Amino acid sequence: MKALASSGLARKTGPSTSSYAHASSQIARGVIYAGALFTTLVLLGIVGFILVNGVPHLTPTLFEWNYTSENVSLMPALISTLYMALLALLIAVPIGVSSAIYLVEYAKPGSRFVRAVRVTTETLQGIPSIIYGLFGMLFFTTVLGWGLSLLSGACTLAIMVLPVVMRTAEEALIAVPASYRAGGFALGAGYLRTIFRCVLPSALPGIVGGVLLALGRCVGEVAALLFTAGTIAQIPDFGGQGIFALFDSCRTLAVHMYVLASEGLHIDGTYATAVVLLVLVTLLNVIANVAEKRLRVK
Repeated sequence: MKALASSGLARKTGPSTSSYAHASSQIARGVIYAGALFTTLVLLGIVGFILVNGVPHLTPTLFEWNYTSENVSLMPALISTLYMALLALLIAVPIGVSSAIYLVEYAKPGSRFVRAVRVTTETLQGIPSIIYGLFGMLFFTTVLGWGLSLLSGACTLAIMVLPVVMRTAEEALIAVPASYRAGGFALGAGYLRTIFRCVLPSALPGIVGGVLLALGRCVGEVAALLFTAGTIAQIPDFGGQGIFALFDSCRTLAVHMYVLASEGLHIDGTYATAVVLLVLVTLLNVIANVAEKRLRVK
């Protein structure tokens, strides 16, 4: 009798529970779709606004080699942006990836040191960029005597994006299955060879994602570079000065946009610069993704 009663109760409550779960699933799916649609519309709106206001003002004078107050050329800022981002990543990526490898592969899991490093990197990610700029101004430009220069700005950006590269690389390495490491050891490979031949290739997509995040922050940064790299619209003369061109002051595209918008005299040039910056970031992302796929194939 009890069994019959329980089975009858299950039959009574079963359909209602199932319908409730189905309704909850539909609501959750609708919220997700609405959020995705809203995000897409906002992105398209921003990109469309920039393109509509900027593309008509892309004139040949904006791409002249030398900057003047009449042509407000963005070419010096474009070249300086590439220099700045490349130098910052050359400093941050090796240090960040190496630190992640040590924390995941060599350090004792769950130790105080590992926990302290993770808390520190997460804290550093939340620090406003202007704080990094003040530190760079006090340390690189004043204490080390580098002044407002490409090197000061790149070192400041490297410190700023280092936590991003480090944490994303660490999470990518943690996500690699332990069987990959065991397979490398079973084939007779050493620990270091297993890391570079089995673990790193599998974690490469996540590492590249972190590098792209760092690249986007380097290209779009303004506040930190105002204090460390300056706002002079010139191209560092590596051909004439060699390595000493690292101490030349320069401005990036983001700083160039800020200066033009602050002056209020060349708003059209500001929108045109935004279009070039958008195209530059897109091209750099495409190049990085293509390089990552080719490295993964090899």
